[in-house]
Amino acid sequence: MYIEFLVEEPSTEAALYNLVPKIIGDAVDFFVHPHQGKLDLLAKLPGRLKGYRAALPEDGRIVVLVDRDDDDCHTLKARLEEMARAAGLTTRAVVGDGAQFQVLNRLAIEELEAWFFGDIDALRAAYPRLSASLAQRAKYRNPDAIAGGTWEALERELKRAGYFLGGLQKIAAAREIAVHMQPDRNSSHSFQVFQQGLLALIG
Repeated sequence: MYIEFLVEEPSTEAALYNLVPKIIGDAVDFFVHPHQGKLDLLAKLPGRLKGYRAALPEDGRIVVLVDRDDDDCHTLKARLEEMARAAGLTTRAVVGDGAQFQVLNRLAIEELEAWFFGDIDALRAAYPRLSASLAQRAKYRNPDAIAGGTWEALERELKRAGYFLGGLQKIAAAREIAVHMQPDRNSSHSFQVFQQGLLALIG
């Protein structure tokens, strides 16, 4: 089996190259295609999916991963599902549990950095000066509900600990944190939904 991941930006690419093998092992080949942000990905997605419909091998699969940001998650997910349907590709939402499908649409809620807050141990392994009390703080107990932007919150905490004083380097941080992440302990619900969907995709 071969999986093509379509993502918003290079920081997600850096994270997935470290995370995906931890979820599905090394037996499945995959490639991550980053875009120049969410608008770029959504604009190019219909054409890319139609191209895959014409050329996707029988064992090929596609994962589309976007940040929810301020969008309504149901509306955004429906938009992704409609793009796949219009391209003639099957999704998990259409075929249901247990059946094979070609496209997995998933949202990071609200942003990829919520997944990092879902694994505080990985954050502290990458950046040891971060406060040991981070996981006990009420505002971080539900990573998918962090107010005011998750990447801004991550930058703020890292700066407070003496890292990235000139501003968060998202690609470097994503790579360094993801190296230490353990999928089964992640407290982000959107991450767990992503993991479950990926396992279903490979059967």
